[in-house]
Amino acid sequence: MDVRELVPSLETRLPATLDLLKQMVDLNSWTENRDGVNRLGRLTADAFANLGFTAEFVPSVNPAYGDHLFLWRPGNSAKSVALVAHLDTVFPPDEEVRNDFRWRPEGDRIYGPGTEDIKGGTALMWLVLHGLRERDPVAFDDVNWRLCWNSSEEVLSADFGALCRQRFGAETLAALVFEAEGRAGVERRVVVARKGRGTWKLEVAGRGAHAGGRHATGANAIVQLGATVQKVAALTDYARQLTFNVAAVSGGGGLNRVPHAAAAAGEFRAFDPEVYASAKTALLALAGPGEVRSAEGGHACEVTVEVTDESSPWPRNAATDRLLALWQKAGELVGVPVGSESRGGLSDGNQLWDFVPTLDGLGPTGDNAHCSERSADGSKVPEYVEVSSFVPKAAINVAALQRLIAGG
Repeated sequence: MDVRELVPSLETRLPATLDLLKQMVDLNSWTENRDGVNRLGRLTADAFANLGFTAEFVPSVNPAYGDHLFLWRPGNSAKSVALVAHLDTVFPPDEEVRNDFRWRPEGDRIYGPGTEDIKGGTALMWLVLHGLRERDPVAFDDVNWRLCWNSSEEVLSADFGALCRQRFGAETLAALVFEAEGRAGVERRVVVARKGRGTWKLEVAGRGAHAGGRHATGANAIVQLGATVQKVAALTDYARQLTFNVAAVSGGGGLNRVPHAAAAAGEFRAFDPEVYASAKTALLALAGPGEVRSAEGGHACEVTVEVTDESSPWPRNAATDRLLALWQKAGELVGVPVGSESRGGLSDGNQLWDFVPTLDGLGPTGDNAHCSERSADGSKVPEYVEVSSFVPKAAINVAALQRLIAGG
């Protein structure tokens, strides 16, 4: 492949890429809009059919969510490469209407739901595969391609990871996740690590009492909750890149009652698996008798703590670093520097990195994911993608895939 010829070739296909992106953005695919997610899945399958892909739709474990989409194309060798994205977005239809949030090109930016997260990634994936097939048909035909879309990534569905693992063979060279890239000046940054996340629920059982006549016999669950959530918040340790967030609290009832129950919920995140594990242990250790007791009788509030859901950390590792080196070399060939970053947010890479070598952030450049509001003074800007980022990133991905496939 002559890299100098690759960019003009990709540019000729950019209008068709953006047309596909518009079709996707025009379909509401909020996670809870099952029909919308499934319509997007069918559109996506049709878009890749001319590349020779066959579609498989797999129902989500949660029947309220749409079907996961898997596309496959057999190759001439045992080598396999997986490309990963998701179908769902975070915007309910009424929010899109209320904020007039829709496909809207303005200069180099295209605003709209999913333009960055992650429909732009799917469109770039389509451009990359067309570019690879045109520039190096032998490499394209050599690979068993596995294209995977999660129907409910925004709510961290765990079943998708298991389905991917069932479909990735021993010769899978990489799982490449097409979330948006990072930027630092002219440097394109791919993602090499992500924090793990645990959600938690904390409940306090106190002792109810009449707030006027029997106040001394009460053990105030809200007061205990306040003391306990302060301990939770204090577990945050920025030096270890560990954060705890107290996100919701509830409790009490009538103002003339000493509250007998209160609850809180939140999450914690960390990059390092050992830091994550120790944080979980420290959180669960807060369970037991509280320090708030009734003045009469010494009845203690009882604290219970439960970790309700978990996504393991994706730490920096050697297999990911080997992929990073390929992408950095490809950047040199294309003339665009490639760097790396670690992110606090989760992606499907959290479910795959320990099974096959994984690299993330292979999509285009954008910003303000999960935002739909726009203000006249410019202080609020909705999600957008940069048109000028598609071709250079596609060229990097094509050149890196060639090196990956050739090296095996």
